Amino acid sequence: ARKGSIGNQLFNTIYLVFISLLFSIPLGVTAGIYLAMYAKKGFLTKFLRICIETLSSLPSIVVGLFGYLVFLVFFGLGKSLLAGALSISILAIPVITTTTEDAINGLPGHYLQASLGLGATRWQSIYKVVIPAAGSGILSGIILGLARAFGEALAVAMVIGQTTALPKGLFSTTKSLTTEIAAQMGNAT
Repeated sequence: ARKGSIGNQLFNTIYLVFISLLFSIPLGVTAGIYLAMYAKKGFLTKFLRICIETLSSLPSIVVGLFGYLVFLVFFGLGKSLLAGALSISILAIPVITTTTEDAINGLPGHYLQASLGLGATRWQSIYKVVIPAAGSGILSGIILGLARAFGEALAVAMVIGQTTALPKGLFSTTKSLTTEIAAQMGNAT
């Protein structure tokens, strides 16, 4: 890479965030749908919501250390793009889950009732009526999760490695843009 070029790191960060969204979107949206439509009110659901809120407020360095411990030490993935993407997913999932649940709960109740009254099953009503109606809120949650993942890519520096070259696959090391900026700022002082 040319001296002063950030092209590779920008690509690596976008690639890292994209892979993390492949994990966090299905898990976050599904969890939000479950909490909004299926979960019964009670101690377990309240505890689950507290856990999600706590997870969303974790500092990124804690998530980076957790990713290092779980994905590198426990699962033995080694420093790789996949380990970094899985770590960043931990940051994005609670944001997506919370906004999906809020978007569905913000809909008028007659959407679901009208669909059920016309003979659709509960799943058909959720899939064809509720989710499309809450689509803009769900998309907002995905964008917020993407922004959180992009901004917190520095936390996974110990998980993804320090190679500035473009990754050759999911198991190759790489370097994110935020890691490069932090390294350059450290050299400037």
